[in-house]
Amino acid sequence: MTGKLIGKVAIVTGASAGIGEAAARMLANEGASVVITARREDRLKNLANEFKLQGTESIYIVGDASEEATAKETVDAAIKEFGRVDILINNTGIGNYKELVDTSVAEYDEMMITNMRSTFLFTRYVVPQMILQGSGTILMISSMAGINGYPGQAVYCSTKFAQMGFAKSLDKELRPKGIKVGVICPGGVKTEFAIGKGRTKEGVAKSEMLETTDVAASILLACTQSAGSRIIEIQMRTMAEGL
Repeated sequence: MTGKLIGKVAIVTGASAGIGEAAARMLANEGASVVITARREDRLKNLANEFKLQGTESIYIVGDASEEATAKETVDAAIKEFGRVDILINNTGIGNYKELVDTSVAEYDEMMITNMRSTFLFTRYVVPQMILQGSGTILMISSMAGINGYPGQAVYCSTKFAQMGFAKSLDKELRPKGIKVGVICPGGVKTEFAIGKGRTKEGVAKSEMLETTDVAASILLACTQSAGSRIIEIQMRTMAEGL
């Protein structure tokens, strides 16, 4: 640990597994106090206990990131416990890979609400505190599917393109207030993501996709820029994956 984030407070959504869990660990390892949130309490509790053993301050909030109450409770808890919020990692997301004609309205709503509404809500409640501080870093975990369209992923791509537009607009809106806004766009990552909805455990295990720690390292890079610089967008691909 180099202690690059000592004194900083980070909120990570979707922290019970995958990229969110890896990011929370990496930020904590650099000295940040971490506020983790997701729906699975047992996993959050285990991660918080892990942080406690290593001497890292953390709290966890159980809830659905797409619900306004969860976003408000999480941000309020961070401010009450630590007095500030320096980093927000909007990581919560789901996928469902289907042809358009096989995609139901309910599946559209589920993806758009989970991926984009959660991003809006947490950002909406964090920004006032960051404006008061005159500083902060907000990262959206989008995807290469937010840059390129792919067959069988029209709705998923739409949610990720939405995150890109949201981030790029906020970069211009919030930069004059000292707040950095960026987006991380990984290709496929070895996680539970979309298992049973276009991916299988076996397929993911055998793949040469990115590791969660690869993405977490990019998140850390974006969170540790000098005060006078910012990372707007990182596109990531595994060395084994063609462009």
